[in-house]
Amino acid sequence: MEAPTTLQVKLTARKKSSLLRSLQLPLTLTFPPSPPPTVRDVKAAIHKTLPSLYVARQKLSLPEAPKALPDDSAILFSPAGEADLIVGDLGAQVGWTTVFLVEYLGPLLFHPLIYHSPKLFYGKDVEHSALQKAAYTMVLSHFAKRELETIFVHRFSHATMPWFNIIKNSGHYWILSGVLLAYDLYRPGFSAPSVAGTWLDGRYLNIAWVVWAYAELSNFAVHLYMRSLRAAGTTTRSVPMGYGFTAPFNVAFPNYFFESLGWAVVTCMTGSLAALLFLVVSTAQMMQWARKKNGTYKKEFGDKYPRRRKAMIPFIF
Repeated sequence: MEAPTTLQVKLTARKKSSLLRSLQLPLTLTFPPSPPPTVRDVKAAIHKTLPSLYVARQKLSLPEAPKALPDDSAILFSPAGEADLIVGDLGAQVGWTTVFLVEYLGPLLFHPLIYHSPKLFYGKDVEHSALQKAAYTMVLSHFAKRELETIFVHRFSHATMPWFNIIKNSGHYWILSGVLLAYDLYRPGFSAPSVAGTWLDGRYLNIAWVVWAYAELSNFAVHLYMRSLRAAGTTTRSVPMGYGFTAPFNVAFPNYFFESLGWAVVTCMTGSLAALLFLVVSTAQMMQWARKKNGTYKKEFGDKYPRRRKAMIPFIF
C-alpha cells in the first residue's frame, strides 16, 4: 500500500456543549503527512475552524480512553492515514497567573482594612501590641512575596484553569487568611493592654522573627530553584536536587514544608485560633498535593528518583 498523501483526523464528541455544536461534528481535519501533526497541531486547526474554541479550552482524547492527551503527543494513524479523536469543551478558562494574583489579593486588602479601622469592626479603638504589629507585618510581607513570585518567578505546567475555580480557590485565602484571620489577630483581646504581663507581650518575638524569616527565605529560594527546572514555554523538567530536596530535609516539595513552617510560627506566636485553622487547612491541602505530585515524580523519573525522599515533611510524610 502506498503512503497516504494526506492525513485525516476525524473529530467527534461524547458530550456537546453549545460551542461544540457550532463546530458541526463530526468534523474531519486534513494535514500533510510530513511532518505528521501532533495534538497541538489538531487543537490549532480546531481553533482556526472555530476561533471561540481557543486552544486552552479544548480537550482531546482517544475514543477508548477519556484521559486528555498532552499537547506534544504524536497521533497514531492507520495505514490509510486516518485517526479518530474525541474533542471536549473544558469551558471558559482563566490564566493561572490571574488566579494567583486574585487569590493573594484578598489578605492584602482585608488585613490593612481591619488593622487600621478597628472602630469599624470592634466598635472601639485598639492600641496595637508588638505582637499584633509583628503579625500584621508578617502576613502582609508573605502575601506581597506571593504576588511578586507569581509575576516574576513561577512557571506553570498548565496555562489555564476553569474560570469558576478562581471563586473556589479565592475563598480559601479571602475568607480563612483574609477576613477571619485579620479579625481575630487585630481584636482588642490581643491589644497592648490585654497582653501586658503575659507570654504574648512580645518577649518571644525575636525568636519568632528569626524562624519566620528563615521559612520565608527558604520558601523563596526553593521557588527560584524550581523555576530553573523547567525551561520557559515547556512542560519538561528534571529531577529536583537543590536546597530542601536533599539532606537534611530530603523532601519532594520543600516549598510546601517551609510555607507551613512560616504559618506555624504565626500560629504559635499569637495563639490565634483563626491562624491555627488556616494552618491546619492549608497544610492538609499541601500534604494532599505533595503526595499526589510525589507519586507522579516517581512514575516520571523511575530509578533516577530518590526512593527515600518524603513528600513534604522531613522524616515523617
